[in-house]
Amino acid sequence: MKKFLIKFLVIIVLALSGYFAFIYFATYSEGIRAGELVKFSNKGVLIKTWEGEISQGVSEGQMFMFSVENSKKEVISDLQRLQGKYVKLHYFERYKTFFWLGDTKYFITKVEEDLERSNRRL
Repeated sequence: MKKFLIKFLVIIVLALSGYFAFIYFATYSEGIRAGELVKFSNKGVLIKTWEGEISQGVSEGQMFMFSVENSKKEVISDLQRLQGKYVKLHYFERYKTFFWLGDTKYFITKVEEDLERSNRRL
């Protein structure tokens, strides 16, 4: 009975570890989204996450909401600096997310200012 219980617990721990590793490391899609950066904030009560959104058009349905992991310091500073400007966001999408990583499944890996659209607006 003791051996069975130990084997059962090992299987449960391995299954949970595999599940969490899959959710964290497996990506569903990758891409680039462009638009005007309308919001970027550090939100949360106990666990702070970086959340933002860009406007890709006129209607509310064309908003792209995203998260940034706390370890991406350069991305965070770029987004703070480019608030209100047109940007291109390189992202990947996870199947699911953990609450301590962010509110969305879309995570930003790189930010570029969209100079062509920004200059057109002036």
